[in-house]
Amino acid sequence: MLEEEENPMLGMSEAEKTEYIVEQAMGIIMASGDARTLAAQARDAIAESRFDDARDLLKRADKTQVEGHNIQTAMIQGDIRGGDEKLGYHVLFAHAQDTLMTIQVEINLTKSMLKQAEAYETRLKALEDKLAN
Repeated sequence: MLEEEENPMLGMSEAEKTEYIVEQAMGIIMASGDARTLAAQARDAIAESRFDDARDLLKRADKTQVEGHNIQTAMIQGDIRGGDEKLGYHVLFAHAQDTLMTIQVEINLTKSMLKQAEAYETRLKALEDKLAN
């Protein structure tokens, strides 16, 4: 993540700024896509009752989406500072933010699914134990 004082766009031409913004947006999109893949793998693990694997995958998904979130935060902070760092509207950056927000929701829903699946598994085991006795 960029420090508060850094200004990576200082002295850049408009074309260079646009290229920089596109690169940052792609960083957000790539991190979000990787996190989405990990969350999907976690859901598959939940479906197979591999809860430890699911927890590990969700931790990795969280860490990966934070990378995208940090890029977004740095860019927004720069925009707030203004001057050379003023973003303006860039459709790819807006798409990147939408993608990041979507994966954050997916991760949260998958965490909820894991809790529910573990609770059902616990209840099922208790019923099976009760029937076995």
